[in-house]
Amino acid sequence: YVAAVYEHESILSPNPTALVDRQSALELMGRNLDIYEQQVVAAARQGAQIIVFPEDGIHGFNFTRHSIYPYLDFVLHSHSVKWNPCREPYLFNDTEVLQRLSCMALKNKIFLVANLGTKQPCEHADPHCPPDGRYQFNTNVVFDDDGVLVATYRKHNLYFEYAFDTPPEPDYKFFDTPFAGKFGMFTCFDILFFEPAVNLIKQYNLKQVVYPTAWMNQLPLLSAVEFQQAFATAFNINILAANIHHPTLGMTGSGIYTPVKSFTYHNMESYGGKLIVAEIPVITIEHKTDLEKTSGRVSEKGSGQLPPVFYAEMMYDNFTFVPVWGEKGELQVCANSLCCYLNYQRLVLTDELYALGVFDGLHTVHGTYYVQACALVKCGGLSFSTCGQEVTDATALIDFQLWGNMSTPYIFPLLLTSGVTLDFADHMSWKNNHYFISKNRTSSGLLTAALYGRWYEKD
Repeated sequence: YVAAVYEHESILSPNPTALVDRQSALELMGRNLDIYEQQVVAAARQGAQIIVFPEDGIHGFNFTRHSIYPYLDFVLHSHSVKWNPCREPYLFNDTEVLQRLSCMALKNKIFLVANLGTKQPCEHADPHCPPDGRYQFNTNVVFDDDGVLVATYRKHNLYFEYAFDTPPEPDYKFFDTPFAGKFGMFTCFDILFFEPAVNLIKQYNLKQVVYPTAWMNQLPLLSAVEFQQAFATAFNINILAANIHHPTLGMTGSGIYTPVKSFTYHNMESYGGKLIVAEIPVITIEHKTDLEKTSGRVSEKGSGQLPPVFYAEMMYDNFTFVPVWGEKGELQVCANSLCCYLNYQRLVLTDELYALGVFDGLHTVHGTYYVQACALVKCGGLSFSTCGQEVTDATALIDFQLWGNMSTPYIFPLLLTSGVTLDFADHMSWKNNHYFISKNRTSSGLLTAALYGRWYEKD
C-alpha cells in the first residue's frame, strides 16, 4: 500500500500561556490546517491511501490547562455514534477542527490521522473528574476515506503536558482499512512503555501502526528515527511516524518503516515541512531472524592487559564503559546482572575514540522507566569523559558482533551511522539466553550500535 507522513513545522502561538478567545484559537489552528490541506492533496496525487500528521501539529505546545481551552474541540470518545463531521457539522458544537480534517479525508478519498486537543465534560460524581468539570485530552483522530470518524485515541503517557489529563483507563485503539487491514495507534512518549503501546500490538497481533509524535532527539540512544526504526524491527511491524519539525527545539525525525527498510527524514539544518510518501508491503507472515552464521560464544583466551573500566554519563544515566582500542578485539563489561560482549574489527584505523557501555537500572530523568542497555558508541572527543555525548558524525567503519544476557524479551536494536542515518543489522536474535546483533560493512561511519532493553515490570 502507499502511505504518507508529514513532518510539519507548526505555526506556534507567540504566547501560549495567554488567554485567547475561540475565534483567535481557530484562526491560528486554521493556518496550520491550510498547510495540512495542501499536503493531503499532494499525498493523494502521489497515490497515498493514508496520511499521518504529527502530535501538537495543529495547536502547538507549552500551554497551561486554562490557556489551551479555546483550542480544544469536543469529541465523543464512545463510538456508538457513526459520525461524519464534514457531512454532519451540526451534530456537536466546537468541532471546527474535526470538520476540516473530515472534509480533507472525504475530498481526497484518503484515510487521515491527526492529533488535536479535545475536551469532554464530566460529572463530579466521577472520581477522576478534574475540579473544573472537564477532561482535556491529547487526542489522535482517524477519518476514513469517506470522512467518517473511525477511531480516537487519548494519549496515556504524557510528557510534562500540564494542559492535558491522563485518561482513566488506557485506550487500546485500532482501525480497519481495506488496503492493509488493522492499524494500531499511540502517541510519542507512549512508545517507551508497555501500556498501551506494547500491549496493544501483542493483544491484537497488529502489523501496522500510526504514530503521531513531537519528539525531541536525544543521541546517542533516543534519536527519533533511530528508535522508530528499532521499534518496527523489534515487533516486526510497519510504522508510519510523523514528527514535528522545530530544529531549534531538537525536534525532527519522521519516517515510514518496515522491519527491513525505511524511508526517513532527519534534518536539523533547514526549515519547513517535509512530505514522505512510500509504497510498503503489508506485513502478514512472521519472519524468523536468520542467526545461523553467528555464534554467541565468548572466547576465554587471555589478552594480557585488560582495558580500563570507566564511568560516564550517557542519556542522564551512569554507564560503565570500557574503551574500544586498536584494530580488533573482544571486550566485555558488566553492571548489576547485565554483561555486554563485543567482538569488533576496525576496517580503517581513525583517531576516533569508541567505547562499549552497559547500564542496568532505573532511568529517572524526564520520565521513570527501567533500562537494560548494551551500547557501542562513538565518544565526543578523545578523553573518556566525552563518552556518552551527543555525536552526529563519524568516519570509522567497524564490523561488530554485540550481545548481552538481557533479562527482558523487549530489546530494541539500534544502529545509527554518520549524519544520523539508519542502517540495518545483518543478524539479530536470541541465542543461549543472550540477545545478539551483528553487522559487517556499515553504510558509513558508526555512531551507535546498541541493544536497548526495556524491563517494563521494573518500572
